[in-house]
Amino acid sequence: MAKIGYARVSTQDQNLDSQIDMLKDYGCNRIFSEKVSGRKYKRTELDKCLDYMREGDTLVITKLDRLGRTTKQLIELSQHLEDNEIDLEIVDMNINTNDAMGKMFFTMMSAFAELEANLLSERTKKGLASARARGRTGGRPGINENKKDMIKSLYNSKEYTGEEIAKMAGVSRGTVYRVIKEK
Repeated sequence: MAKIGYARVSTQDQNLDSQIDMLKDYGCNRIFSEKVSGRKYKRTELDKCLDYMREGDTLVITKLDRLGRTTKQLIELSQHLEDNEIDLEIVDMNINTNDAMGKMFFTMMSAFAELEANLLSERTKKGLASARARGRTGGRPGINENKKDMIKSLYNSKEYTGEEIAKMAGVSRGTVYRVIKEK
């Protein structure tokens, strides 16, 4: 039943001292800290912290944004904590997931995350349908037949490497070999 702290700042010039002091004052037995963007999905010290924690422990952070910048990250993390029976305390919000209000807070966040994902999906589908209605199919435009013929001719001459043909045609080497395979 230990209190484990996690402190994070986004850049190397920022200082972790105030967060670490606050976590010590809050009674944390061990504190993991790092200087990495909250948008990064892989955060080494947070991963170590989560591996270190056991059932009944409490993860303590000073502010919610120390855990992550995206709703998805926060929801995934809260699910991990719940699955492993680890509580979360957010000092500046006075939230603890071991009580009903704290659990409600994360349930509401989950609902908003799902809503956000659904709205994004709907907007994407509408945008694609609208583009198709105007005759646009998406993706990169293909290369014209004249350029394909030039690539095949240069390749069949056996005078140039794939890289040289790509430079002459203004395409990638992969495109050269894709065109050759078409025959």
